Amino acid sequence: MCRKWRVIILTNTELMEHWIETSDEDYEAMMTLYKDKKYTWCLFIGHLVIEKLLKGLYAKLNVNQPHAPKIHNLVQIADKCELKLDEKQRDLLGIITKFNMDARYEDYKKEFHEKCTQEFTDQQINNIKEMRAWLKTKLI
Repeated sequence: MCRKWRVIILTNTELMEHWIETSDEDYEAMMTLYKDKKYTWCLFIGHLVIEKLLKGLYAKLNVNQPHAPKIHNLVQIADKCELKLDEKQRDLLGIITKFNMDARYEDYKKEFHEKCTQEFTDQQINNIKEMRAWLKTKLI
């Protein structure tokens, strides 16, 4: 059987809107996991919230080539967006980036799970919320 793939070409604005919408959906999932005290996966999803907003910003800024690079390092994506990050923001993105690896790979999972106390997760949720709000101002 031969399948024909239909390629959908999105404008940079449509792609940006897609990233924002899916980030907002992930934000809701993150908050549900947080409320349910599923801290490891909550922070993993928090990484996706920020990654998608950065990729939305990349799409906004790159009219002719709106598809962001297929990387998960938030600092690298921010650099590709030419964001002017202060030291605190750069550090926060570095910390949030680790949630992608630490929650996903067996080598890191146990240690990360032990690190994800309520106190640690409370602080990181606040950091994600702060970064999310700042990035949303860039997407307006």
